Amino acid sequence: MFESETTAQARVPEQEQELELEQKLHQEYEEEPPPAGRRRVPWKTLSVAVVLAMGATAAVYVVGRDDDSAPKQQLSSLPTKQVLRTNMVNTSEIDGTLGYRGSYTVLAEGSGRLTWLPGNGDVIKRGERVFEANGRAVPLIYGSVPLWRDLKVGMSDGRDVLELERNLQALGYGGYLAVNEEFSSATKSAVKEWQKALGVTENGVVKPGEVAVQKDAIRVTEVKALPGAPAKGNLFTASSTERWITVDVPVSDQDIAKKGAKVRVTLPGKTTTQGHIVSVGKVATAGSSNSQSQTGQGTQDATIPVYVELDKQNSAGNLDRAPATVGFTSTEHKGVLAVPINSLLAAGSGYRVKVVSPRGKVRSVRVELGIFDGNNVEVKGDLREGMKVQVPRS
Repeated sequence: MFESETTAQARVPEQEQELELEQKLHQEYEEEPPPAGRRRVPWKTLSVAVVLAMGATAAVYVVGRDDDSAPKQQLSSLPTKQVLRTNMVNTSEIDGTLGYRGSYTVLAEGSGRLTWLPGNGDVIKRGERVFEANGRAVPLIYGSVPLWRDLKVGMSDGRDVLELERNLQALGYGGYLAVNEEFSSATKSAVKEWQKALGVTENGVVKPGEVAVQKDAIRVTEVKALPGAPAKGNLFTASSTERWITVDVPVSDQDIAKKGAKVRVTLPGKTTTQGHIVSVGKVATAGSSNSQSQTGQGTQDATIPVYVELDKQNSAGNLDRAPATVGFTSTEHKGVLAVPINSLLAAGSGYRVKVVSPRGKVRSVRVELGIFDGNNVEVKGDLREGMKVQVPRS
């Protein structure tokens, strides 16, 4: 059926009303008027923001611009992200090396020939054999006092006795012991119980060379002796079983490294974990130099060692002597406003963001930048938490 001429004529005023309404809406969402004498055309973001963070200072290069003379967009057609109120932390990232804490030498002080040695990478704990001499296992005990005399009834009191008694109790022998510096008859009985378990002569006496003393469990790093060699001298080098990272921090940046401070650690495979600083070296090492180096370059590039322990030791898996990046906190601002870095638009010598109202109206807001943290940047300006700002399409 064709529409009658009368009906068609009646639709003309309706179309005019719709056009008039559309023009009003257009004016309602329009941004602030352009300065006099300037032509308005829709603004356009040319590219995503690029951020370069070097040390504790971050520089932003934004190819897109928000110039007053540039065209304006009236209604938002881009994705948005909320303005956040959060804690911002600026970090300085420095490369280091993941390994095991400490390095020391394990010695043999007995007689006879070596009949068994551990292998590289083996972990030895309290009570376990460190090596064998003439078929006799030499177990590990924990302590800081080397065994330098026979421990037996009638000897003078001492810290070496206290050390032995602590280990006997930890190994499950002599629950009746009064742990002190006296080698009592109860101590002798506990020693004999231990000797029986080891399969050695049960005489209640512990002589130097019959046990190996280390501060804690050890991990063999390099075996130096061979089976059949005399059971004396340097057997192997060892480390603790704790993971840590050694970082050479420039002396000029040493203030970022404080003992006990938390750090962020990035391991191979982009695995991220947490750690804390356990030690800060005091001896600086000169930077590398050669015949082409300028005078004083070694001094300028000098570093100090900083040691970082992982909070979760198993987070590093089986990695050893692996590269790791440590993020040291240099600045922290709490409860500040933050926006995505890629929402920034260059505007003359500063930056702006495009704020989008709940109805889609776009407003340009000038902001001052603070510190950078990940993909966000601290901002100050006419903004509130929960507002939405435009970001480029991904």
